Amino acid sequence: MGIYALKRLWQMVPVMLLVSVAVFSIIHLIPGNPAQIVAGPNATPEQLAALEARMGLDQPLWTQYAIWLKNVLSGDLGVSYINKYPVGKMIAQRVPATVELALVSGVIALLIALPLGILAALRPGSTIDVITTGFSALSFAMPGFFLLILLIMLFSQELRWLPPSGRPSLVEQPGLWAKSVILPAFTLGIGVAANLVRYLRSSLLEVLNQDYVRTARAKGLAEKRVIWRHALPNSLIPVVTVFGLQLGDLLSGAIIIESIYAWPGVGRLTIQAIEWRDYALLQANVLLIVLAFLLVNLLTDLTYGWLDPRIRLDQG
Repeated sequence: MGIYALKRLWQMVPVMLLVSVAVFSIIHLIPGNPAQIVAGPNATPEQLAALEARMGLDQPLWTQYAIWLKNVLSGDLGVSYINKYPVGKMIAQRVPATVELALVSGVIALLIALPLGILAALRPGSTIDVITTGFSALSFAMPGFFLLILLIMLFSQELRWLPPSGRPSLVEQPGLWAKSVILPAFTLGIGVAANLVRYLRSSLLEVLNQDYVRTARAKGLAEKRVIWRHALPNSLIPVVTVFGLQLGDLLSGAIIIESIYAWPGVGRLTIQAIEWRDYALLQANVLLIVLAFLLVNLLTDLTYGWLDPRIRLDQG
């Protein structure tokens, strides 16, 4: 498994290089001029040209890319066009907020999806199965941002139980932080849980009809042992795949949810970079998002081998 992990890490290098080319090219095609935003609407053409030269925007695109890539490989992500602050430090300040939100959302999703999916698979056609199916359908039909707005109106404005926005310090104000993270994390967790429930129910139903499960029951093993020791681990493989993809989304920053709730994470920073036409900040954010997806996919594949020893990751 160690050899496989090293191979996958090495394969990330050309992927990240291709992504950097695509990201750099697409971002520079976005309408708008960063120099115009920095200089202001009253800047003269001469002032604008001088600022473009100082920012390096007057050079050919391939030259700008070569300079940017050289700086990135040396650990320099550049400086924000707007506030003249190092991009690396700006992102580092936002990553903890996104990681916190992603982890709490993932835990909420698992706490909802696992019991509902297992019960629905064990009792197909029952009331709990109908409730689970309805929950999944309703969660898919309702956009996350709309659900968050409803939750803010109910729990923040009407009941005044939870803060309507913001992120207090986890270290300095853990109680207030816990209250603040509930609404955005629950909103994201519900969306992830809706996916996991469907896959877990379908996968567990299929596994329960396999010959080895019927053999285990015929040997007189307790039903709980048959489910938890034999059926559930094998049914989790497709669930792990879906959860890995969803976790990649969460770690990349839930852009809309973070923006609505004013949660200072990577997603909100990405929106601000787009609004500001801040090329350096936006390029670094997108690369971070891609890297998060690649690392989560690697961890997902490694989990396969842990769940099912028959999967030999070192081969091929």
